[in-house]
Amino acid sequence: MPSVPSSPTKPDRAGNGLYRHLTAKGITCLVVAPSLIHRKPGDRVKTDRRDAVQLARLLRSGDLTPVYVPRIEDEAIRDLSRAREATMSDLKAAKLRLKSFLLRHGLNYTGRANWNEAHLRYLSQVVCPTPIHQIVFQESLRAVSEHVDRIRRPEDELAGTVGSWRLYPLIRAFQALRGVQEHVALTMAAEIGDLTRFDTPRQLAAFIGLIPSESSSGESRRQGPITKAGNSHVRKALVEGAWAYRYPAKISPHLQKRPEGLPKPIQDIAWKAQIRLCKRFRRMIGRGKNPNVVVTAIARELAAFMWSIAREVPIPA
Repeated sequence: MPSVPSSPTKPDRAGNGLYRHLTAKGITCLVVAPSLIHRKPGDRVKTDRRDAVQLARLLRSGDLTPVYVPRIEDEAIRDLSRAREATMSDLKAAKLRLKSFLLRHGLNYTGRANWNEAHLRYLSQVVCPTPIHQIVFQESLRAVSEHVDRIRRPEDELAGTVGSWRLYPLIRAFQALRGVQEHVALTMAAEIGDLTRFDTPRQLAAFIGLIPSESSSGESRRQGPITKAGNSHVRKALVEGAWAYRYPAKISPHLQKRPEGLPKPIQDIAWKAQIRLCKRFRRMIGRGKNPNVVVTAIARELAAFMWSIAREVPIPA
């Protein structure tokens, strides 16, 4: 089939292996998300022949939208990053179960912070009302410790492999931005790949699902919540990073070390982003906007600044 320019659509991982196998043999192949294939509502007959004819017609008319297929190395880093994220979710749930158990039995920790050394010393001295409760407590505490050990393994593997990854320069450049530490930068690079494949920052925001939904007709224009129709991993990481802009703009000692060795245009973009986003955060809060709405808007603009930085970083072919 003739080649069609790739567009920023969520990839269908089931077809990635077949795509790489065919392209390695010099055969032009497209991967299309089944949800983007037009189908008549009343069409209840499905056969291989009918599907082949329909796909040929849609391809000829330009109604098939091919998705981006990452390289096998990029996909491996992405899966490792997702494994770490899944373990983090398990750890968070285990901590919540343990704290809920202690709260039910009136065993409240009165320290200033949870899961620091003082909190761990407190947990080691907890005595429950009955021996059975003590067993439940110890099992919950052991589950937290096991998840902490599980997180170290993917983190160690990422630390040993990311440095030689072809997109590592992109990760370093992203960290010049406030709120974009290694985890957020790695998630962005692993999930999206080369950001410059998007023609505009708005296309990137649409892929992530950070643009508002819309229901307009005639002169009436109505926008609703964000679509959430894109990559949820990146959206979550960007929202977490966007909370850093609720404080006034400044270059902390930690932030000052991160952009060392980066080109001046990248550092200028990072400082421009900090001034704009910190100012916009304060203005929106001052107008009475909900903090969750504000941080979502900041995350959308943060993705746009990351797109600008990606244009300054040469990516090896």
